[in-house]
Amino acid sequence: MEAGFARVDGSLALLVQRTDRTDARLADHEARLDSLERARRPLAGVTALAAVSAVAVTAWQITGR
Repeated sequence: MEAGFARVDGSLALLVQRTDRTDARLADHEARLDSLERARRPLAGVTALAAVSAVAVTAWQITGR
């Protein structure tokens, strides 16, 4: 009976260790994803600015000024 409890205790310790490692990896992945999302946000603003500039240049060329 005591050996069985020791084996179960060892298995539980292994599961706790794996859970801790999984939590650490998940936190790392979340941090990396957040940094990628922050880097992507300015791209939309640059794209909008380029589109507005293209429309302005086109209108300027059409009017001939």
